[in-house]
Amino acid sequence: MEILSWNIYQITANETLIKGVMLRGKLRKLALEKNTNLLVENASDLENCVRFALLSENEPSLFMKYINSVIPDSKITLVSENVKNPVLSKLKVNLESRYTP
Repeated sequence: MEILSWNIYQITANETLIKGVMLRGKLRKLALEKNTNLLVENASDLENCVRFALLSENEPSLFMKYINSVIPDSKITLVSENVKNPVLSKLKVNLESRYTP
């Protein structure tokens, strides 16, 4: 069986709070409605940051459009590509070179 690869996106905003406003749940609901695999977590290594991951072959435009509609000052950035079994809360955990066998 092949391990799935994910692209990780980071959502930040200068003025609008994005944690504690049910953003993760709203993104999850959108993904369920569109029958799309999605991971979403609050970042623990940055303030006012939420990260989501989509399978590498999936286009993020649906989620970007939705996020921009509910958080007008949001900035969405692709931060990692083709990550297997990603951890979204702290990106450095995904660096395989950090760990010895």
